[in-house]
Amino acid sequence: MPIAQAIRTQHLLTFSYDGFMRTVEPHTYGIDRKGHRALRAYQVRGGSESGERVGWKIFHEREMRGLEVLLEPFPGPRAGYKREDQMFARIDAQL
Repeated sequence: MPIAQAIRTQHLLTFSYDGFMRTVEPHTYGIDRKGHRALRAYQVRGGSESGERVGWKIFHEREMRGLEVLLEPFPGPRAGYKREDQMFARIDAQL
């Protein structure tokens, strides 16, 4: 799983989502409480439908297009990160 691997190795991910390219620091990946495979990540570059280009976001894996793990690392958990995220019914990978 590229998303879980990126979390383990602390590498940025890039993908298209809602028509915008995004670059994110992946923090938590698993199944959300509605049964969707999801990623909680901190977006560092790119666009957003909401206009918020930087910050914490939830992404559904089925809506990600062109997912790539970048060679660029990130230093670790962002301020505000909480392990054992209660939004997830099952966590497969987390920082």
